[in-house]
Amino acid sequence: MPARELQAQLDTLREQLEQNPPMTEEERADLHTLMAQIQAEIEVEKTIPDNNLADGVNLAVERFEVEHPTIAGTLRNIVQTLGNIGI
Repeated sequence: MPARELQAQLDTLREQLEQNPPMTEEERADLHTLMAQIQAEIEVEKTIPDNNLADGVNLAVERFEVEHPTIAGTLRNIVQTLGNIGI
């Protein structure tokens, strides 16, 4: 089930952030906000796709790609899973 895969990827992202990679408080806050949006999407399982969520994750990928490639990779996986479940 794609929602389970998305939850697993979100858990991976949480674990990566718990390792306290060097980033600004603003970057960390933005990721936590994005993670909360993803978690809400998983829990609600909306029938109407939320393209803003996928767009937000894509922007985060671009933002973190250079300095935090592991986090960006996890975010790319989240984008892929969102696409697979029609979001």
